[in-house]
Amino acid sequence: MSRLLVLPFAGPLLTAAVLLAAPRRRTAHRVAGLAVTAAVLFLAVALLVATRDGTVVAERIGGWHPLVAIGFAADAFGALMVTVCAAVVLACLATAAASGDDNDPLFVPLVLVLSAGAYGAFLTADLFNLFVLVEVMLVPSYALVALGGGATRLGAARVYVAMNLLASTILLAGVGLVYGVTGTVRFGDLAAAARTSPTVAVAAAVVLLALAVKSAVVPWHDWLPRTYPEAPPVVLALFSGLLTKVGLYALIRVYALVYDGDPAYHWVIGAAALLSMVVGVLGALGEATMRRVLTFHMVSQIGYVLLGLALFTAASLAAAVFYLVQYILVKTALFLCAAAVHANHGTDRLDRLGGLSSLHPVLALAFAGAALSLAGLPPFSGFVAKFLLIRAVADAGQWVAVAVAVGVSLLTLASMLKIWGSAFWGEPLGREEAAGPRPLARTVLPALTLAVVSLLLGPVAEPLLGLADTAAAGLLDPDAYLEAVNGR
Repeated sequence: MSRLLVLPFAGPLLTAAVLLAAPRRRTAHRVAGLAVTAAVLFLAVALLVATRDGTVVAERIGGWHPLVAIGFAADAFGALMVTVCAAVVLACLATAAASGDDNDPLFVPLVLVLSAGAYGAFLTADLFNLFVLVEVMLVPSYALVALGGGATRLGAARVYVAMNLLASTILLAGVGLVYGVTGTVRFGDLAAAARTSPTVAVAAAVVLLALAVKSAVVPWHDWLPRTYPEAPPVVLALFSGLLTKVGLYALIRVYALVYDGDPAYHWVIGAAALLSMVVGVLGALGEATMRRVLTFHMVSQIGYVLLGLALFTAASLAAAVFYLVQYILVKTALFLCAAAVHANHGTDRLDRLGGLSSLHPVLALAFAGAALSLAGLPPFSGFVAKFLLIRAVADAGQWVAVAVAVGVSLLTLASMLKIWGSAFWGEPLGREEAAGPRPLARTVLPALTLAVVSLLLGPVAEPLLGLADTAAAGLLDPDAYLEAVNGR
């Protein structure tokens, strides 16, 4: 199994290279993109089965000495992230094929390179390789943001490129500082280093700052609502499931390993979490398009995950992992619904829509299920995630955080009702476009599938809860992970 760890990265990357050599074969692009992503999903599930009991699978490429080898490792947390993100990529590729958004000959190769970088980032066991894989992921994202051109989209792409280049520069500087004070960037050698050396703590803090910017944590979030809503709708759905989640995953991994959950820093993460929750949901309430409302909610939901990290207990970390997984699925489903609306009606402005529930009942069903899960209503997975997180926060006696989490959930519900009342309720304000209801039904099927999964993860939460508990245990006690990546 360990020798297969490189395939989630190498498979999509090599497939993208082959497809670039045949740019006019659109059907081949679609089939190859879906096939290689399905293969990654199958492999990720196999890794998940292999690591569900706390086992860590590790491999050093080429069999080199650990000090110089390119190392990959999969524990329950990493395998879970590869699995859910492969499902998201598969759903987005299927939606793009149904809507025709993949007609550009560069679309599928760019998506495959982006996904390869994301999978590699989830599996790498080295801080410098993490930087490299994040850049592998970001380079195609620059092109995907600007795909289709237009002054507004190109302007958003410039902001996106500028902010991510700044964050990447900070990240590289942080990696250099860590190497300068420790002589290594391997995760296996950095465990708990910040607890014993203030210099390492400062160097690693630069890395965490860069990852916070890439994750759009408040107050470094402004670039997200300024750029994501201007991207092509399916690309936005893809970004929501991958880009900031890689930053969030890396932030959790680095903090758990390097700082060992040091309580001295809990208040910093907690403050950022609460600010992100409040600022994100308030921003969502003031927006007038589906995509902008949902983009601000990305900021808010990131805060919930960080709240679990701030407490750094077994219960809070398990809740954070569970929350992160269901949030990726739910948010992607919502953005795919917005993409279907935009593709069929030419806009997602709330004041230009109406009666979508009567025109497109399948779309309405998919949106309603995902929206209720995002707001945390039973029996959806969002309710289980928020209940677990709030219970962990209450057990820690953080009652202000409990009040904020509950209040933000109510405001999230209000913003989802705003979209429903304006876009789905009432009488249709305009005619359907030539595409008609049948193409829309095909377009929204991946979103409906993700929404159904989010529903099932509520009443049938036990398998994911078990995986989340295993992932949390590995973050709290990384001995098995360290032994695997150190080759002992």
